[in-house]
Amino acid sequence: METVLRKGTGLASKSGLGADRTACVRLRAKPQAARSARSARTARTTHDAPQQDRRFAPSVVQANTRSARKWAGEINAQAAEASNSPEVESPTLQPAKLVPFIFSVGLGVIINFLVPRPDGVSREAWRLLSIFVSTVAGLVVGPLPVGAWAFAGVTAALASKTLTFSAAFSAFNADVIWLVVNAFFLAKGFVKSGLGDRVATHFVKLFGSSSLGLSYGLTVSEGILSPSMPSSTARCGGVYLPIIVSLAKQAGSLPGKTANKLGAFLAQAQLQTTGHLSSISLTGAAQNSLGLLLAANLGHAVPNPWITWFKAGIVPGLVGLILTPLIVYKICPPEIKETPEAPKIAAKKLQDMGPMRKIEWMVAGTMLATMVLWIVGDAIGISGASAAMIGITMQMIGGVLTWDDLLGEKGAWDTLIWFAALVGMSAQLKNLGLIAHLSNGVNSFLATMNMGWPAVFVGLHTAYFLLHYLFASQTAQLAALGAAFLATMIGAGTPPILAALTIPFHTNLFGAITHYASGQAAVYYGSGYYDMKTTFRVGAIIGVLNLVIWGVVGAFWWKLIGIY
Repeated sequence: METVLRKGTGLASKSGLGADRTACVRLRAKPQAARSARSARTARTTHDAPQQDRRFAPSVVQANTRSARKWAGEINAQAAEASNSPEVESPTLQPAKLVPFIFSVGLGVIINFLVPRPDGVSREAWRLLSIFVSTVAGLVVGPLPVGAWAFAGVTAALASKTLTFSAAFSAFNADVIWLVVNAFFLAKGFVKSGLGDRVATHFVKLFGSSSLGLSYGLTVSEGILSPSMPSSTARCGGVYLPIIVSLAKQAGSLPGKTANKLGAFLAQAQLQTTGHLSSISLTGAAQNSLGLLLAANLGHAVPNPWITWFKAGIVPGLVGLILTPLIVYKICPPEIKETPEAPKIAAKKLQDMGPMRKIEWMVAGTMLATMVLWIVGDAIGISGASAAMIGITMQMIGGVLTWDDLLGEKGAWDTLIWFAALVGMSAQLKNLGLIAHLSNGVNSFLATMNMGWPAVFVGLHTAYFLLHYLFASQTAQLAALGAAFLATMIGAGTPPILAALTIPFHTNLFGAITHYASGQAAVYYGSGYYDMKTTFRVGAIIGVLNLVIWGVVGAFWWKLIGIY
């Protein structure tokens, strides 16, 4: 038995437990040995010698030995399990980044305490402005993650008694907020089912005999998916980037020295066309409805929003989709011009996929029903968020999505927090009269310069474009600046519907000017197929081109259909 225990102890040491665990085994072994010794002494002192002989008979000793071996084996198993388990790291502090924190908070403090409060502006409105500006600054420089910093901003408004609890969280029941959140869930269904991949692969098979044809094929397929997949980031990251990477690798184009063979062009072209695709339909991007909400909050609701948006966006959007891949082809040319193998690879992939599965049919059916509700919802009294929730519920009942899938979409819940916080503060700034006061002041200044509304319209859109170099989110900029820009445009005489549509149009169009301009920009840049210099060069060229296309073609079209 002693030999067995030593062996067990030695094995425990070899397992990497260290001296303390070995000592633990020895401590447990000593009581067992002591009990055996006491048993032996008791046997020697008893008057029943035959009983002593039976106690130490070979069969009994063997049984005790087997028991000891079993016990020692259990000790070794526990020791091995403990040695293989990962070590628990001690928690460490993860405080806010000091310099961004000081900058963001300092900006709000300066506005609240050092900048003179204009006549006619209440203390609460001015204090809320300082908190709002501090919150927006934090979204740009990032002392904390976006959701955490927006949460801190709302907390500051509550702690300072600037807003009541109900006012601070008033935007959480807004239709547009939940439409944005639901967009993440709908996109999850497309990616999980594989339907998006199948649609894109079909168009690669049809158009993919050249690199330019590949780009147009991918663009057309995304155009089909975008109205029913209202998350441009999910479309790009979950469907199109994997396809582009696969096609590029098949052509021998990898990140690095061979990126320009094919991968760099396909990634840039798809990224740059996403802005047009997101602008054609109201549900093409999650932030689109926010622009209409901001206009409605100013008293200028867009009638029949889905149809009105589509009519306004279809012509300039199609022109942009036709021109953008061709221009990217010229400024970022692929070394491989012809791709005769791509259609064959796509055909083989479709063959391997087989016929559409039940889960794909379920997604297709539910999204078709959701799109119909989006189109006719205004006439029958079903909001955009309600239509999306109907589609999501059908997918959960049908087994496409689970509740765990929805809980796992951290981006959706994070967006709910910071998006609703910004929209809520913006709405309260209007309710407190600050937006009207600032807009009247700007309009008075513009009036002294004898600027008509077209000049103001162009000037503000130019400023809105340039300001996006400071923002790492399209939605964040729209939520932060949209109401002020809309109020100024409308105050200067811009037709309200024109202003309400063009601000969110524009928000989509600058989503590729930097590698941090949007979620999809970060996704494609992360693929490694082009560098930062290429990002800024192509982004600036296409960004200006987008403004020209939508400013010139759009202006003629909008005049024709009576937008202004």
